[in-house]
Amino acid sequence: MYRTGIEPPERVWWTKVGRHEKVWVWIAFAWCMVLFAMMPVWHLRGGQNPSGIRHRVDPADFQARVAEFVQEHQVGTDNGLPVVAPPPGSDVYLQASQFAWIPIVRLRQGAEYTLHLSSLDVNHGFALYPLNINFQVVPGYDYGLRIVPNEPGEFYVMCNEFCGIGHHLMVGKIIVEPADAAAGAPDASAAGVSTAGGDR
Repeated sequence: MYRTGIEPPERVWWTKVGRHEKVWVWIAFAWCMVLFAMMPVWHLRGGQNPSGIRHRVDPADFQARVAEFVQEHQVGTDNGLPVVAPPPGSDVYLQASQFAWIPIVRLRQGAEYTLHLSSLDVNHGFALYPLNINFQVVPGYDYGLRIVPNEPGEFYVMCNEFCGIGHHLMVGKIIVEPADAAAGAPDASAAGVSTAGGDR
């Protein structure tokens, strides 16, 4: 039936709800409850969360660990940043601070390491390019990851959490050497680094 814009409809929203509408309201409510329950269930059972080792750490203590790590395993420098080559199975420390990742790390393909991340000042974000890996790096917390590099090459560590005016300059590097590389000290010239204390 044709009605004008000033004629009220036969039914309005405040009248009694029909049976079919009630059924759909209950279906929508039940589905909302399923989705709500899936959030904690999938968090615990989904397997998508990275297995990490987390504990509190004083930023000064973490900085001291990084300095000791660099002193023990440094093999050269790259643009003024230390380059380290820790042995397979060791703990690897990567420090975030405005506006650098220290040190540059050289790893062996197929070997297992425990990578420790922490910040000395503000929140930073750990993004490993070109891989889709992202972690929050928070001051006062040591976030450890057990990793096995399975592909050789150079991977860039980028900060994806705005940390100040030099945020865009905060790029580090992880170098993965092939598993069949010669044993012993890594070939620094292959990565363009200096072992004599100079920069490239």
